[in-house]
Amino acid sequence: MNSDYLFPARLVRRDFLKMGAASAAALAFPSFARAQSSAPVKIGEGKWTYTLDESWGVLPEGMSWGFGCGIVVDSKDRVYVTSRSTSPCVDIFGADGKLEETWSKDFGNGYGPEQVKATAHCVYWSKESGGEFLYFTENVAKDAAGQPNLGKRVYKTDLKGKVLYTIGNVEKEDSTHQKFTWTNPTDVAVAPNGDIYVVDGYGSQIVSRFDKNFKHLKTIGGRAPADAPKGKDAPHGTFNTCHGVWVSTLKATPEIYIADRANGRYEVFDLDLNYQRTIAGDFVRNPCCFYQHNGHIYVPDLGSLVAIIDKDDNCVARLGDGKGVKKEEFQAGQKDKFTTPHALTVDSKGNLYVLEWLPYGRVRKFTHTPA
Repeated sequence: MNSDYLFPARLVRRDFLKMGAASAAALAFPSFARAQSSAPVKIGEGKWTYTLDESWGVLPEGMSWGFGCGIVVDSKDRVYVTSRSTSPCVDIFGADGKLEETWSKDFGNGYGPEQVKATAHCVYWSKESGGEFLYFTENVAKDAAGQPNLGKRVYKTDLKGKVLYTIGNVEKEDSTHQKFTWTNPTDVAVAPNGDIYVVDGYGSQIVSRFDKNFKHLKTIGGRAPADAPKGKDAPHGTFNTCHGVWVSTLKATPEIYIADRANGRYEVFDLDLNYQRTIAGDFVRNPCCFYQHNGHIYVPDLGSLVAIIDKDDNCVARLGDGKGVKKEEFQAGQKDKFTTPHALTVDSKGNLYVLEWLPYGRVRKFTHTPA
């Protein structure tokens, strides 16, 4: 691979098999790679029942997850995972559950391993007229001189990670590179007409809209004044960690959902970023992002649960509520609870994939097993 690719260091299945007997055994027989529960681990109830697949998500020997960042599924049900790890940065699992590829940085262009880990964040999958694409957000990191000059970019790539467009902190502008001021972007969403929405969730708290060619159309947001109300009552159109963005197509006219995490609310806008309404309640704690599937929106919430809402914003399921469980208990057990869900995706069969903001990622598959 060459510098045209966001993650130039790439391994595929035949490489894993050369890495040793332990790696080969884990890949060939994933059910033996992890200790299994004596009884199936289930979350949810009724229509919203899921069973933990403890054999899914095995990495070769010597590789490990970092803090869980983003996870998406493509049209063939291949699952892409990003985490704050240098080996690997991105993992791709096939629909059969087998690890197909891993991608890593080559640590060039001023990026050392720790800076690679610091800049990794969310990934978004989009099916557009030209095919399937990935959008990666890159957080800020300090360069070798200790200045916050690295990161602060959004990349559009193909499904192999080939960079097609870069916007944000670029040195020079040309047909595939555009300058734009973000301080710490966190998520991307694409509308049916191709418009692109980006949230600067760890930075300036702005939400920006671009057309399909990245022409800037509008920006809203920013932080509320210091003397303004906080939380769900904060002024609409201002944010405190606008971490996630999604274009909902559950209604006749698409809407933009913003995960206003530290304010504990979802803010909803029209496509032109005009405020529509706020969603709050006991199922909204510290929402991270959104994923739409089969008439519902799934919300990974850093407050220890996954919420599912319908087209009318009613909560129909609260999965794995781990509120009150200590983090150290999760590594030892508590498999039916979440601690810090950071992102999720759902495949064509309705199976749920969740990763958490923990040093070991805790990337897990929950097979849809409605009662």
